[in-house]
Parts: sequence; C-alpha cells; structure tokens
Amino acid sequence: MSPSRVATANAAIDHDSPVDRRALAARLRLAARIGRLKALGLIAPLFLFLVVSFILPIALLLVRAVDNREISAALPQTAAVLSGWNGEDMPSDEAYRALAADLAAAPGATTADIARRLNFYDPGIRSKIMKTARRVQDVAPENAREALLEADKVWGKPGIWQTLKAASPAFTGYYILRALDLDRDQQGSLTVTSEPIYIEVLIRTVAISLGVTALCLVLGYPLAYLLASVDDRTSRLLMMFVLLPFWTSLLVRTTAWLVLLQGSGVINSLLQWAGLISSPIELVHNRIGVFVAMTHILLPFVVLPVHAVMKGIPGVYMRAASSLGAAPWRGFLHVYLPLTLPGVGAGSLLVFILSLGYYITPMLVGGPRDQMLSSFIAYFVNQSTNWSMAAALATILLAVVALLYIALAIAFGSRRTKGA
Repeated sequence: MSPSRVATANAAIDHDSPVDRRALAARLRLAARIGRLKALGLIAPLFLFLVVSFILPIALLLVRAVDNREISAALPQTAAVLSGWNGEDMPSDEAYRALAADLAAAPGATTADIARRLNFYDPGIRSKIMKTARRVQDVAPENAREALLEADKVWGKPGIWQTLKAASPAFTGYYILRALDLDRDQQGSLTVTSEPIYIEVLIRTVAISLGVTALCLVLGYPLAYLLASVDDRTSRLLMMFVLLPFWTSLLVRTTAWLVLLQGSGVINSLLQWAGLISSPIELVHNRIGVFVAMTHILLPFVVLPVHAVMKGIPGVYMRAASSLGAAPWRGFLHVYLPLTLPGVGAGSLLVFILSLGYYITPMLVGGPRDQMLSSFIAYFVNQSTNWSMAAALATILLAVVALLYIALAIAFGSRRTKGA
C-alpha cells in the first residue's frame, strides 16, 4: 500500500467510530501481511536454489570432515569397551570378545569398509582386519583372545588397540588435524606429524594464488583503463578480445599453453630464431608455466569489475584535480585510484578464490613442486576414496577464503567509516 493511501486511511480512522477504526486497522494489518507473503513468495525460488546449490553442499562438506560414524556403527561393542580403556595397558578380555563379536556379525562389505577406513589411521592395518575377520566367524566368546592372537600377533600389542580407540568416536577432528599436519598423542596433546606435507602445500597454494592475482592486477588494471578511455566502438572490439578465453574450455586453453611453452614450442622457437637464446629454456612443468597459463585464464575476472567501476567515474574529477594544480600522477593516485578500489578488491578476491581451487592447469603445465591443494583433494576423492580427508582439506580452503573475505570486509568497512 502506498504512503498516500496509508495516510488517507489513518486520517479516516481518526474520524470514524472505535469499531470502524479497529476493523480498518485489521484490514491494514491483513494487507501488510499479504504484501509480505507475496514478497516472500517472489524470493522463495531464489532462496531455495541458494540453499540447495550452495548452503547445503557446504554444510555436508563440513559434516563429512568430522563424520566418523562408519566405524562406531560397525563395531558398536568394541567402541563402547574401548571408550573406558586408558589407552596405555593392554585391554581386557572384554575388548577381545567385543571385537570378535563385531567382526563376526559384520557383513563382508562392511568389514571391508571398516578396514579401508582404519587404514587411513594406520597404513597396513587393512590386511590385519580382513584376516582377523575371517578367523573369528565361529569363535566362542571365551576363546576370542586366543583366536585374535592366532590370527595376527599384532593383537597382543597396544598399538593396534590405540588405533581402534582413536577411530571409535562417531565424530572426530582427526582429519582436520591431519590436514594441518597435526595429531594427538596418547595424552591428548597436539603434536606435529612425522611427515608434514599439507601445510607446505597450503602455503604453496596461497602463494601461487597471490602471485596470479598480482599478475592479473598488473596486467588487467591498465587494460581496463584503456577500455574505459577509448571510444565505444574500439572499447567493444577490445572487450571482445578480453572475453576471447571464455570461448574455449579450460582444458583446451591449458593444453594450448602446454604446446606454446614446451621446449620445441612456438615461444622457444621464436626466441631462438631472434637470437635471444641459444638453447630452449624451461617454460613448462614449472612455476613459470603455472603463472602464465593461470594469468591468461583469469585475467578477464579482473578486467571486467575494474572496467565497470572505471566507466562510472566522471572525467570531470580528473579535470578538477588538474585545474587545482595537481600533476597527472598525483591526480591519479589521490583521486582516480581510490575510486577504483572497489573494483580492484572485487576482481582480486574473485581471482584469488578461483586460483585456490585450480586443478587442471597446475596438473598439466606445472611440475611436482607446483601442485596445489586441489590436486590432493582430487587424489583422495578419485584414488584413495578418503572422502573425509578430502572434505577436511576443502574445509581448510574454505576457511582461508572466509578469513580473506572477512579481512577485506573489515578493511573496506573501516575505509568507508574514515571517508564518512
């Protein structure tokens, strides 16, 4: 209802009887409620799409990173007994009976899943679990200890029982800690793993993403300025070349750079023909190839937001700065550049986030020391089938993006506050 109609209705209420005023107020509340329901109905499809395609997958990812219910569901008696074990001495006979009973009751497929998941905690335990499960199918409870020790002498040592105890909780932070190269000792204290790898890979991923973002800014800002400065016909022509990489798939673009940068490729051949080099230089399967290919692919994601902001800056601002005696470079630094920072921030954040998740390009044009965290996530999904570890690594990437977004929001928020 428009403000004028509301004012008219309110004026009518003031001159009507108390009964009429109550009835009219009820109709106004009903009309407002209907309006809110209509607005909610309009945004409901978009909200549902956002929940299904964005919020729900992230929630499932976070749950999968800590979900460990497969083992506790398949070995319920063993998990209950080991929950009260101190983890240092050998467990009691009750633990042997519980494990034998659980393994005997579990179907073959379930036992295989248990062994595979326990193998993530202790490589090599899979074969021991499978062999033991075959030996305890018809074992009496009072003979459980002898049967397990006969199946494998490892059941006479506390190490494998400690692994079972660590893997028994329904929800665990084990995979998140492993993604940070951390573990817990028997006392529960955090320790660094014997072979730390993921923190180095995470630092490498962030470093490559920052490098690609910086290169895209260095190349994209002048290009966006050119697009915003020339006439419309030339700007449309140049914009077509900027958007040209979107016309082909990511795999084709990456393969094209692999052909161009290899030892016998076009670039090395041109450099040798020009006499600039005497022998081919390594431009692929190293960090150089990763930076070149990723910068080419992600450059439009900086150019487009920066160009959109630049097109909205009136030219009179720079002319006013010049009329007040500011040199061109001073007018650019103090007038033009600050006005373009929202576009720079948006483009930088977009390129950085996309770079963090790159997999195909580093895999094809990078070397072993150039693989990013997404390559390890793909390995755990496609080869190791360790979904929890893949989810934990993806959660770490999500945390990095969230922290960066929060930092930028705080930075731009404080900038607006100071400007106000």
